[in-house]
Amino acid sequence: QVNLAESGGGSVQAGGSLRLSCAASAAINMYSSMGWFRQAPGKTREALAGIDSDGTITYAHFVKDRFSISQDNANNILFLQMNNLTPEDTATYYCAADFSLSSRALIQGNYDPKSLDAWGQGTLVTVSS
Repeated sequence: QVNLAESGGGSVQAGGSLRLSCAASAAINMYSSMGWFRQAPGKTREALAGIDSDGTITYAHFVKDRFSISQDNANNILFLQMNNLTPEDTATYYCAADFSLSSRALIQGNYDPKSLDAWGQGTLVTVSS
């Protein structure tokens, strides 16, 4: 069982930036893909960005120009750089990993989130206007 731990959340004003990290307790390149998700109060969890073990990246259309996903395989860390944040970005952000799904499949969302192989506990991002 691999553990994922997010960090880097916090409070920021609209227009600001944050960089989230997801530290894995084992090699991340053993997963088919890893991704970032978020869930705002009263809303369903939504996929933001995914990255395959070969580095292929897929973004949800609504974050493509503001968010950037990357990974540090040497240190087993997944990142999400978020720029030009708005209050609508306020949510708990999660990382997840799966042994079989591609990043494209992660973003498409045609699966039960509970079926993914690993989830972090989340980090809260609050954006004020």
